[in-house]
Amino acid sequence: MPDAVTNRRISVLDTTLRDGEQAPGNAMDPTAKLELALLLEDIGVDCVEVAFPASSPSEVEATRLVSKALTRARFATFCRTKRADVEVAVDAGGVANHEVQMVATGSDLHLEHKRGISRADSVAEVVDTVTFTKSLGIRHISVGIEDASRGADDLVHALTDAAVESGATCVILADTTGCATPEEFGELVAKVRAWAPRPVKLSLHCHHDFGLALANTLAGLQAGADEVQVTLGGIGERSGNTALEEVAAVLAYKSDRYGCHTDIDLARLYPAYGVLRRIIDLPEPRNKAIFGEYAFATAAGIHQQGMLSNPVTYEYVEPARFGRQRSLVVGRHSGRAVLRHVLAQLGVDDDELVDELYRVHVAERTGGDSEDLSVIRRRLAAELAARPAATVTG
Repeated sequence: MPDAVTNRRISVLDTTLRDGEQAPGNAMDPTAKLELALLLEDIGVDCVEVAFPASSPSEVEATRLVSKALTRARFATFCRTKRADVEVAVDAGGVANHEVQMVATGSDLHLEHKRGISRADSVAEVVDTVTFTKSLGIRHISVGIEDASRGADDLVHALTDAAVESGATCVILADTTGCATPEEFGELVAKVRAWAPRPVKLSLHCHHDFGLALANTLAGLQAGADEVQVTLGGIGERSGNTALEEVAAVLAYKSDRYGCHTDIDLARLYPAYGVLRRIIDLPEPRNKAIFGEYAFATAAGIHQQGMLSNPVTYEYVEPARFGRQRSLVVGRHSGRAVLRHVLAQLGVDDDELVDELYRVHVAERTGGDSEDLSVIRRRLAAELAARPAATVTG
Protein backbone atom coordinates (compact mmCIF):
# COMPACT_ATOMS: atom_id res chain seq x y z
CA MET A 1 0.00 0.00 0.00
CA PRO A 2 1.39 3.48 -0.86
CA ASP A 3 2.58 5.88 1.79
CA ALA A 4 -0.57 7.70 2.96
CA VAL A 5 1.31 11.00 2.68
CA THR A 6 1.83 10.48 -1.05
CA ASN A 7 -1.10 11.41 -3.21
CA ARG A 8 0.00 12.00 -6.78
CA ARG A 9 -2.23 13.81 -9.22
CA ILE A 10 -2.87 11.52 -12.20
CA SER A 11 -3.18 13.08 -15.64
CA VAL A 12 -6.19 12.05 -17.72
CA LEU A 13 -6.09 11.78 -21.50
CA ASP A 14 -9.48 11.05 -23.02
CA THR A 15 -9.54 9.21 -26.34
CA THR A 16 -13.32 8.97 -26.81
CA LEU A 17 -13.01 11.00 -30.01
CA ARG A 18 -10.24 8.85 -31.49
CA ASP A 19 -10.07 5.28 -30.17
CA GLY A 20 -13.69 5.44 -29.04
CA GLU A 21 -14.85 6.65 -32.41
CA GLN A 22 -13.00 4.06 -34.47
CA ALA A 23 -15.14 1.21 -33.11
CA PRO A 24 -18.11 0.19 -35.28
CA GLY A 25 -21.17 2.41 -34.87
CA ASN A 26 -19.35 5.23 -33.10
CA ALA A 27 -18.59 7.62 -35.96
CA MET A 28 -18.73 11.35 -35.14
CA ASP A 29 -18.55 14.35 -37.43
CA PRO A 30 -16.22 17.28 -36.63
CA THR A 31 -18.91 19.41 -34.97
CA ALA A 32 -19.90 16.51 -32.71
CA LYS A 33 -16.27 16.03 -31.75
CA LEU A 34 -16.04 19.73 -30.91
CA GLU A 35 -19.13 19.52 -28.68
CA LEU A 36 -17.73 16.55 -26.79
CA ALA A 37 -14.22 18.00 -26.56
CA LEU A 38 -15.54 21.09 -24.78
CA LEU A 39 -17.54 18.92 -22.37
CA LEU A 40 -14.47 16.80 -21.63
CA GLU A 41 -12.45 19.94 -20.93
CA ASP A 42 -15.15 21.12 -18.50
CA ILE A 43 -15.07 17.73 -16.74
CA GLY A 44 -11.39 18.24 -15.99
CA VAL A 45 -9.68 16.07 -18.60
CA ASP A 46 -6.07 17.16 -19.10
CA CYS A 47 -5.80 16.21 -22.74
CA VAL A 48 -8.40 15.39 -25.40
CA GLU A 49 -7.21 13.06 -28.16
CA VAL A 50 -9.15 14.37 -31.11
CA ALA A 51 -8.31 12.50 -34.27
CA PHE A 52 -5.95 10.73 -36.65
CA PRO A 53 -5.54 13.65 -39.08
CA ALA A 54 -3.65 11.75 -41.77
CA SER A 55 -6.56 9.32 -42.15
CA SER A 56 -9.18 11.66 -43.66
CA PRO A 57 -10.21 15.28 -44.34
CA SER A 58 -12.89 14.95 -41.65
CA GLU A 59 -10.20 14.21 -39.07
CA VAL A 60 -8.23 17.25 -40.24
CA GLU A 61 -11.31 19.43 -39.81
CA ALA A 62 -12.00 18.03 -36.33
CA THR A 63 -8.43 18.78 -35.32
CA ARG A 64 -8.71 22.31 -36.66
CA LEU A 65 -11.96 23.01 -34.80
CA VAL A 66 -10.93 21.54 -31.46
CA SER A 67 -7.45 23.05 -31.47
CA LYS A 68 -8.97 26.53 -31.70
CA ALA A 69 -11.67 25.94 -29.09
CA LEU A 70 -9.92 24.40 -26.08
CA THR A 71 -8.65 26.92 -23.56
CA ARG A 72 -7.30 24.78 -20.72
CA ALA A 73 -6.88 21.17 -21.83
CA ARG A 74 -4.32 20.12 -24.42
CA PHE A 75 -5.43 18.36 -27.57
CA ALA A 76 -3.69 15.32 -28.97
CA THR A 77 -3.42 13.90 -32.46
CA PHE A 78 -2.66 10.31 -33.40
CA CYS A 79 0.11 9.59 -35.91
CA ARG A 80 2.11 6.70 -37.20
CA THR A 81 5.88 6.97 -36.85
CA LYS A 82 5.97 8.80 -40.16
CA ARG A 83 7.00 12.38 -40.81
CA ALA A 84 4.12 12.83 -43.25
CA ASP A 85 1.54 12.00 -40.55
CA VAL A 86 3.08 14.52 -38.18
CA GLU A 87 3.13 17.21 -40.87
CA VAL A 88 -0.59 16.74 -41.51
CA ALA A 89 -1.35 16.86 -37.79
CA VAL A 90 0.67 20.03 -37.20
CA ASP A 91 -0.76 21.72 -40.29
CA ALA A 92 -4.25 21.02 -38.95
CA GLY A 93 -3.74 21.92 -35.29
CA GLY A 94 -0.66 24.07 -35.09
CA VAL A 95 2.00 23.85 -32.41
CA ALA A 96 0.50 25.49 -29.34
CA ASN A 97 -1.11 23.20 -26.79
CA HIS A 98 -0.64 20.27 -29.17
CA GLU A 99 0.43 16.79 -28.06
CA VAL A 100 1.58 14.62 -30.93
CA GLN A 101 1.12 10.93 -30.22
CA MET A 102 2.87 8.48 -32.47
CA VAL A 103 2.52 4.71 -32.41
CA ALA A 104 5.61 2.51 -32.42
CA THR A 105 5.52 -1.19 -33.28
CA GLY A 106 6.22 -2.94 -29.98
CA SER A 107 6.01 -6.70 -30.54
CA ASP A 108 7.70 -9.19 -32.83
CA LEU A 109 4.26 -10.46 -33.79
CA HIS A 110 3.29 -7.04 -35.15
CA LEU A 111 6.69 -6.48 -36.74
CA GLU A 112 6.38 -9.70 -38.73
CA HIS A 113 2.70 -9.94 -39.55
CA LYS A 114 1.57 -6.31 -39.70
CA ARG A 115 4.57 -4.23 -40.66
CA GLY A 116 7.07 -6.58 -42.29
CA ILE A 117 9.99 -4.69 -40.76
CA SER A 118 12.77 -5.46 -38.30
CA ARG A 119 13.21 -4.38 -34.69
CA ALA A 120 15.95 -2.01 -35.82
CA ASP A 121 13.57 -0.44 -38.32
CA SER A 122 10.96 0.15 -35.62
CA VAL A 123 13.52 1.81 -33.36
CA ALA A 124 14.85 3.94 -36.23
CA GLU A 125 11.33 5.13 -37.06
CA VAL A 126 10.89 6.36 -33.50
CA VAL A 127 14.17 8.25 -33.49
CA ASP A 128 13.49 9.90 -36.83
CA THR A 129 9.87 10.86 -36.18
CA VAL A 130 10.43 12.16 -32.64
CA THR A 131 13.41 14.20 -33.80
CA PHE A 132 11.39 15.62 -36.67
CA THR A 133 8.40 16.42 -34.45
CA LYS A 134 10.62 18.21 -31.96
CA SER A 135 12.14 20.28 -34.77
CA LEU A 136 8.65 21.63 -35.58
CA GLY A 137 8.38 23.15 -32.11
CA ILE A 138 6.04 20.57 -30.55
CA ARG A 139 6.65 20.49 -26.78
CA HIS A 140 4.51 17.46 -25.90
CA ILE A 141 5.64 14.34 -27.78
CA SER A 142 4.29 10.90 -26.85
CA VAL A 143 5.48 7.58 -28.17
CA GLY A 144 2.94 4.83 -27.78
CA ILE A 145 4.38 1.32 -27.78
CA GLU A 146 1.67 -0.70 -29.51
CA ASP A 147 1.17 -4.28 -28.29
CA ALA A 148 3.64 -3.60 -25.48
CA SER A 149 2.02 -6.26 -23.30
CA ARG A 150 3.10 -8.90 -25.85
CA GLY A 151 6.44 -7.27 -26.63
CA ALA A 152 9.78 -8.78 -25.62
CA ASP A 153 11.52 -6.86 -22.83
CA ASP A 154 14.56 -6.00 -24.95
CA LEU A 155 12.38 -4.58 -27.75
CA VAL A 156 10.21 -2.51 -25.40
CA HIS A 157 13.35 -1.33 -23.63
CA ALA A 158 15.00 -0.32 -26.92
CA LEU A 159 11.90 1.61 -28.04
CA THR A 160 11.67 3.35 -24.67
CA ASP A 161 15.30 4.39 -24.80
CA ALA A 162 14.94 5.63 -28.38
CA ALA A 163 11.88 7.69 -27.49
CA VAL A 164 13.40 9.30 -24.41
CA GLU A 165 16.82 9.95 -25.92
CA SER A 166 15.24 11.54 -29.00
CA GLY A 167 13.20 13.97 -26.93
CA ALA A 168 9.82 12.34 -26.26
CA THR A 169 8.14 13.65 -23.14
CA CYS A 170 5.84 10.66 -22.66
CA VAL A 171 5.93 6.91 -23.22
CA ILE A 172 2.58 5.13 -23.61
CA LEU A 173 2.25 1.45 -22.85
CA ALA A 174 -0.60 -0.13 -24.77
CA ASP A 175 -2.27 -3.40 -23.89
CA THR A 176 -3.57 -3.31 -27.44
CA THR A 177 -5.39 -6.64 -27.46
CA GLY A 178 -6.48 -6.57 -23.82
CA CYS A 179 -4.50 -9.75 -23.17
CA ALA A 180 -2.70 -8.76 -19.97
CA THR A 181 -3.61 -9.55 -16.39
CA PRO A 182 -3.07 -6.93 -13.66
CA GLU A 183 0.03 -8.75 -12.42
CA GLU A 184 1.55 -8.92 -15.89
CA PHE A 185 0.75 -5.34 -16.76
CA GLY A 186 1.96 -4.03 -13.41
CA GLU A 187 5.29 -5.81 -13.90
CA LEU A 188 5.65 -4.29 -17.38
CA VAL A 189 4.91 -0.78 -16.12
CA ALA A 190 7.41 -1.15 -13.28
CA LYS A 191 10.14 -2.14 -15.75
CA VAL A 192 9.44 0.76 -18.10
CA ARG A 193 9.23 3.17 -15.17
CA ALA A 194 12.80 2.18 -14.31
CA TRP A 195 13.90 2.65 -17.93
CA ALA A 196 12.13 6.01 -18.27
CA PRO A 197 12.38 7.85 -14.95
CA ARG A 198 10.48 11.05 -14.35
CA PRO A 199 10.14 13.75 -15.62
CA VAL A 200 9.30 11.52 -18.61
CA LYS A 201 5.59 10.77 -18.26
CA LEU A 202 4.40 7.17 -18.35
CA SER A 203 0.88 6.70 -19.74
CA LEU A 204 -1.42 3.66 -19.83
CA HIS A 205 -3.71 2.59 -22.68
CA CYS A 206 -5.68 -0.55 -21.80
CA HIS A 207 -8.37 -2.51 -23.62
CA HIS A 208 -11.20 -4.49 -22.09
CA ASP A 209 -11.17 -7.83 -23.92
CA PHE A 210 -10.84 -9.83 -20.67
CA GLY A 211 -12.88 -7.29 -18.71
CA LEU A 212 -9.63 -6.17 -17.05
CA ALA A 213 -9.06 -2.68 -18.46
CA LEU A 214 -9.76 -0.93 -15.16
CA ALA A 215 -7.86 -3.52 -13.10
CA ASN A 216 -4.84 -3.29 -15.41
CA THR A 217 -4.93 0.50 -15.31
CA LEU A 218 -4.98 0.52 -11.52
CA ALA A 219 -2.11 -1.99 -11.42
CA GLY A 220 -0.17 0.30 -13.74
CA LEU A 221 -0.78 3.30 -11.50
CA GLN A 222 0.46 1.34 -8.50
CA ALA A 223 3.58 0.47 -10.50
CA GLY A 224 4.35 4.16 -11.08
CA ALA A 225 2.46 5.38 -14.16
CA ASP A 226 1.48 9.06 -14.33
CA GLU A 227 -1.42 9.11 -16.80
CA VAL A 228 -4.47 7.10 -17.81
CA GLN A 229 -5.91 6.99 -21.31
CA VAL A 230 -9.66 6.49 -21.12
CA THR A 231 -12.99 6.89 -22.91
CA LEU A 232 -16.45 7.92 -21.74
CA GLY A 233 -18.44 4.80 -21.03
CA GLY A 234 -15.43 2.71 -22.02
CA ILE A 235 -16.28 2.82 -25.74
CA GLY A 236 -13.56 1.76 -28.14
CA GLU A 237 -12.13 -1.07 -30.24
CA ARG A 238 -13.77 -4.47 -29.71
CA SER A 239 -14.79 -4.59 -26.02
CA GLY A 240 -13.65 -1.03 -25.45
CA ASN A 241 -11.15 0.93 -23.41
CA THR A 242 -10.69 1.80 -19.76
CA ALA A 243 -13.77 3.81 -18.75
CA LEU A 244 -13.14 7.38 -17.61
CA GLU A 245 -15.94 7.28 -15.05
CA GLU A 246 -14.68 4.05 -13.47
CA VAL A 247 -11.11 5.27 -12.99
CA ALA A 248 -12.34 8.61 -11.65
CA ALA A 249 -14.71 6.86 -9.24
CA VAL A 250 -12.11 4.45 -7.88
CA LEU A 251 -9.53 7.18 -7.36
CA ALA A 252 -12.13 9.42 -5.72
CA TYR A 253 -13.07 6.74 -3.21
CA LYS A 254 -9.74 4.93 -2.89
CA SER A 255 -7.15 7.69 -3.27
CA ASP A 256 -5.52 6.71 0.01
CA ARG A 257 -5.24 3.12 -1.15
CA TYR A 258 -3.67 3.98 -4.50
CA GLY A 259 -1.80 7.09 -3.42
CA CYS A 260 -3.16 9.13 -6.30
CA HIS A 261 -6.15 11.14 -7.48
CA THR A 262 -7.57 12.95 -10.49
CA ASP A 263 -9.22 16.35 -10.80
CA ILE A 264 -12.23 14.97 -12.70
CA ASP A 265 -15.56 16.59 -11.81
CA LEU A 266 -17.63 13.50 -11.06
CA ALA A 267 -21.00 15.25 -11.25
CA ARG A 268 -20.40 16.24 -14.90
CA LEU A 269 -19.62 12.74 -16.16
CA TYR A 270 -23.13 11.35 -16.60
CA PRO A 271 -24.52 14.37 -18.48
CA ALA A 272 -21.55 14.19 -20.85
CA TYR A 273 -22.21 10.49 -21.37
CA GLY A 274 -25.78 11.40 -22.29
CA VAL A 275 -24.46 13.70 -25.01
CA LEU A 276 -22.17 10.96 -26.30
CA ARG A 277 -25.05 8.48 -26.37
CA ARG A 278 -27.16 10.95 -28.34
CA ILE A 279 -24.40 11.61 -30.86
CA ILE A 280 -23.58 7.97 -31.59
CA ASP A 281 -27.07 6.59 -30.90
CA LEU A 282 -25.82 4.34 -28.10
CA PRO A 283 -28.50 2.46 -26.12
CA GLU A 284 -28.42 2.98 -22.37
CA PRO A 285 -26.92 -0.11 -20.71
CA ARG A 286 -28.77 -1.54 -17.73
CA ASN A 287 -25.96 -2.66 -15.48
CA LYS A 288 -22.86 -0.68 -16.38
CA ALA A 289 -20.87 0.70 -13.46
CA ILE A 290 -21.70 4.36 -12.73
CA PHE A 291 -23.56 4.92 -16.03
CA GLY A 292 -25.95 1.96 -16.15
CA GLU A 293 -29.70 2.62 -16.09
CA TYR A 294 -29.98 0.57 -12.91
CA ALA A 295 -26.53 1.22 -11.47
CA PHE A 296 -28.19 2.90 -8.48
CA ALA A 297 -31.43 0.91 -8.41
CA THR A 298 -32.56 -2.23 -6.64
CA ALA A 299 -35.63 -4.46 -6.81
CA ALA A 300 -34.54 -6.94 -4.12
CA GLY A 301 -36.70 -6.84 -1.01
CA ILE A 302 -33.84 -7.57 1.40
CA HIS A 303 -31.75 -4.77 -0.10
CA GLN A 304 -34.68 -2.36 -0.12
CA GLN A 305 -35.39 -2.99 3.55
CA GLY A 306 -31.81 -2.15 4.44
CA MET A 307 -31.64 0.91 2.19
CA LEU A 308 -34.86 2.33 3.57
CA SER A 309 -33.20 2.28 6.97
CA ASN A 310 -29.87 3.61 5.70
CA PRO A 311 -28.77 3.64 2.03
CA VAL A 312 -25.19 2.81 3.00
CA THR A 313 -26.27 -0.75 3.79
CA TYR A 314 -26.22 -1.66 0.10
CA GLU A 315 -24.84 1.48 -1.53
CA TYR A 316 -21.12 2.24 -1.41
CA VAL A 317 -20.90 4.41 -4.51
CA GLU A 318 -23.14 7.42 -3.90
CA PRO A 319 -25.42 8.37 -6.82
CA ALA A 320 -25.62 12.06 -5.87
CA ARG A 321 -21.87 12.33 -6.24
CA PHE A 322 -22.30 11.50 -9.92
CA GLY A 323 -25.36 13.67 -10.49
CA ARG A 324 -27.66 10.66 -10.31
CA GLN A 325 -30.46 9.46 -8.03
CA ARG A 326 -31.04 6.16 -6.29
CA SER A 327 -34.12 4.23 -7.29
CA LEU A 328 -36.10 1.50 -5.54
CA VAL A 329 -37.90 -0.59 -8.13
CA VAL A 330 -40.94 -2.63 -7.18
CA GLY A 331 -41.00 -6.05 -8.81
CA ARG A 332 -41.65 -9.66 -7.89
CA HIS A 333 -38.46 -9.78 -5.75
CA SER A 334 -39.55 -6.81 -3.64
CA GLY A 335 -40.97 -7.28 -0.16
CA ARG A 336 -43.52 -5.73 2.15
CA ALA A 337 -41.03 -3.26 3.62
CA VAL A 338 -41.04 -1.04 0.57
CA LEU A 339 -44.86 -0.96 0.44
CA ARG A 340 -45.03 -0.23 4.15
CA HIS A 341 -42.61 2.63 3.53
CA VAL A 342 -44.82 4.07 0.78
CA LEU A 343 -47.92 3.87 2.93
CA ALA A 344 -46.12 5.56 5.82
CA GLN A 345 -45.21 8.39 3.45
CA LEU A 346 -48.91 8.63 2.60
CA GLY A 347 -49.91 8.68 6.27
CA VAL A 348 -51.35 5.15 6.36
CA ASP A 349 -50.53 2.42 8.91
CA ASP A 350 -52.51 -0.69 7.95
CA ASP A 351 -50.96 -4.19 7.89
CA GLU A 352 -53.95 -5.68 6.09
CA LEU A 353 -53.61 -3.09 3.36
CA VAL A 354 -49.89 -3.89 3.11
CA ASP A 355 -50.76 -7.56 2.53
CA GLU A 356 -53.32 -6.62 -0.10
CA LEU A 357 -50.91 -4.32 -1.92
CA TYR A 358 -48.15 -6.93 -1.70
CA ARG A 359 -50.39 -9.45 -3.46
CA VAL A 360 -51.39 -6.98 -6.20
CA HIS A 361 -48.14 -5.08 -6.74
CA VAL A 362 -45.51 -7.73 -5.91
CA ALA A 363 -46.61 -11.34 -5.73
CA GLU A 364 -48.66 -11.33 -8.93
CA ARG A 365 -46.06 -9.56 -11.08
CA THR A 366 -44.32 -11.38 -13.91
CA GLY A 367 -40.54 -11.65 -14.06
CA GLY A 368 -39.82 -8.61 -16.19
CA ASP A 369 -42.63 -6.39 -14.96
CA SER A 370 -41.40 -3.75 -12.50
CA GLU A 371 -41.98 -0.10 -11.69
CA ASP A 372 -40.06 2.63 -9.98
CA LEU A 373 -41.16 3.30 -6.42
CA SER A 374 -42.07 6.89 -7.24
CA VAL A 375 -44.55 5.62 -9.86
CA ILE A 376 -46.08 3.20 -7.36
CA ARG A 377 -46.33 5.95 -4.79
CA ARG A 378 -48.25 8.26 -7.13
CA ARG A 379 -50.66 5.51 -8.12
CA LEU A 380 -51.25 4.41 -4.52
CA ALA A 381 -51.88 7.98 -3.48
CA ALA A 382 -54.62 8.22 -6.10
CA GLU A 383 -56.08 4.83 -5.14
CA LEU A 384 -56.07 5.56 -1.43
CA ALA A 385 -57.60 8.98 -1.92
CA ALA A 386 -60.64 7.22 -3.36
CA ARG A 387 -60.98 4.92 -0.34
CA PRO A 388 -63.04 6.54 2.41
CA ALA A 389 -61.51 4.32 5.09
CA ALA A 390 -58.00 5.45 4.38
CA THR A 391 -56.56 8.61 5.81
CA VAL A 392 -54.07 10.09 3.39
CA THR A 393 -51.85 12.90 4.64
CA GLY A 394 -48.86 12.57 2.31
